[in-house]
Amino acid sequence: MSAGIAKPGRLKKRSFSIAGHRTSIALEPEFWGALETEARGKAIALAALVARIDESRAGRNLASALRVHVLRHALEKAAPGT
Repeated sequence: MSAGIAKPGRLKKRSFSIAGHRTSIALEPEFWGALETEARGKAIALAALVARIDESRAGRNLASALRVHVLRHALEKAAPGT
């Protein structure tokens, strides 16, 4: 495996300030990549996208909310208008 690619199943931690509180989130690199791509597409910072998702997570823990968001975004792209 090349040096720049994380091993499958390994979590990558990132830290953000959300609503004035510092938090760390651990996700698989593939989810971080999808979130980064979406943020770039919307011309916003990754932290801003994470904060938006945090605002609408409805009691779900943040890591789970981010994964579900990525899944929903991918499904919407695969089947627009449904």
